Amino acid sequence: DRACERYLPEESEVCRAARYSLLGDGKRIRAVLVLSVCEMLGGDGAAAEAFAAAVEMLHCYSLIHDDLPAIDNDEYRRGKKSTWAAFGEDMGVLAGDALIVEAFSVASDAFSGTEHPYRVGQAVRILAEKTGIYGMIGGQVVDVELTNQPVPADKLDFIYRLKTGALLEASMLIGAVLAGAEEEDCGKISRIALNVGLAFQIQDDI
Repeated sequence: DRACERYLPEESEVCRAARYSLLGDGKRIRAVLVLSVCEMLGGDGAAAEAFAAAVEMLHCYSLIHDDLPAIDNDEYRRGKKSTWAAFGEDMGVLAGDALIVEAFSVASDAFSGTEHPYRVGQAVRILAEKTGIYGMIGGQVVDVELTNQPVPADKLDFIYRLKTGALLEASMLIGAVLAGAEEEDCGKISRIALNVGLAFQIQDDI
């Protein structure tokens, strides 16, 4: 929470809208996974903290955009008004956009003072891949395309792996990469993360 506060000061309407989501009642599961995996494997906590905040920003942007009238049209999230309902649809779009950009700005802060810039570069690439069109956004696209239609099992698995699993995988894999984990261990972490993501989304749907 302190890291998120520090990286996103309250200085404009779009920042206030972004903070409304970012500093709400989220469980910080993905941020905790970054820090925990990195610590478990003996990594640098300072670099991991920047990525933990970045992951949380990307997660919150996805929730803001997911709630928009054009997607799910949800006026409430976690018992309070969704960001677009509280600040307007236009500001909701911009707040989500701002969090995407800020996430990568925050992640790049990990280059400062690190003894392992290559690891940080790998982590930035993972963050981009797992949240882009072949990751979280790709899962969301298929989810939107199948709205109000029967969802075949293979499509549901695809949505779960990308829409939910990809960011959880990114969180755990970034923690491992920042700690300098071997490729074999990174593969194990990825498989664990995808199973966690699947279980998480099934429980959420139930």
